[in-house]
Amino acid sequence: MNTTPRRAQLPAGLRAPGRWAVLPAAALAGAALGGGYGVLQTPEYAATSYVIVVPAEKSDPAAAIGFAQAYGRVATDIAVTGDAQVWAGVTADTLRRDVQAATSPDAPMISITARASKPAKAVSMADGVARALILDSTHVAGSTGVKVVQFSRATKPVAPVSPSAALSALVGACGGGLLGGLALLVRPRRAAARGEARHSRQAAPAGSPAAVPAPAAAAHHPETV
Repeated sequence: MNTTPRRAQLPAGLRAPGRWAVLPAAALAGAALGGGYGVLQTPEYAATSYVIVVPAEKSDPAAAIGFAQAYGRVATDIAVTGDAQVWAGVTADTLRRDVQAATSPDAPMISITARASKPAKAVSMADGVARALILDSTHVAGSTGVKVVQFSRATKPVAPVSPSAALSALVGACGGGLLGGLALLVRPRRAAARGEARHSRQAAPAGSPAAVPAPAAAAHHPETV
């Protein structure tokens, strides 16, 4: 009697060699799409300008941090209402969309980062918003007790911050492979069950119970006395 244990078998849907070809095909498709996007996209450059909030004479130095937080939240609004659009040569929507201001919780400094398709445009946008903050703070310095001064002007970026074509292709290949693997895992279970049932019927002997259809249930008749 053969006592060799039976090896665990994969489902019929996964044993098919053609199904595993989905993984490399999906990875190649993702790499092609990602690489094409990296080649066709417009390079984006980022430039950052820094300003610092300083207290006036006889003012609380701690108030500078609070005003830095406030100016950071409304930096683009101040730039739009000021002359930053003219200095940068862009529209108000461009300033709101492509300029971000960040503040530090322990220092009264504001970083203003602008993104544009050309390095010089990114520099002019960042410095334009910084200049607008400086002018606005000068106008209200009598009531706020603080003013904004230039700490560091934006420098011209030498390389884009957008992903390269090689990186986009790598990300696309990973994403395509992941989607291909998910497609194999979430295949319809009904199709796999039908394949397993067909395989069992073909492997069963001719006279075994698995090959002989079960007889119809007998009709129930009341017992006669």
